[in-house]
Amino acid sequence: MCHYAMTRYKLHFACVGCRVSFKRHPAQDREQPCPNCGRALVCAGHDFAPPPRRDTAAWGAVSAVLAAGLRYEGLEVCGCGKEPRFRPRTRAEVRARLAVADRDGVPAAEALARRDASVPEPD
Repeated sequence: MCHYAMTRYKLHFACVGCRVSFKRHPAQDREQPCPNCGRALVCAGHDFAPPPRRDTAAWGAVSAVLAAGLRYEGLEVCGCGKEPRFRPRTRAEVRARLAVADRDGVPAAEALARRDASVPEPD
């Protein structure tokens, strides 16, 4: 049974500039503004665990992941997966995956989603 299909769970929205995260219901008709700076919040997914505000390196990795269009979700968007998909947590992991993306000519989002930077994920 799909975990997220039975109840309307709130999504995590993040403001990378302010390094804050909020849980809100998605609004289909308008963007969610950050209460601190007024910029639009980025949807980070159901399984986003925000790093501490003082950890700028981790927020740099979050920024790269969200800028690539990835979200922090489980194995399936419906919540059927037991563990969240891999997302880099440090700038070094982001740099390694982006270097592989440039070298192999794969999209940045695909490279950032790989657990091992040099090995393509099986389909």
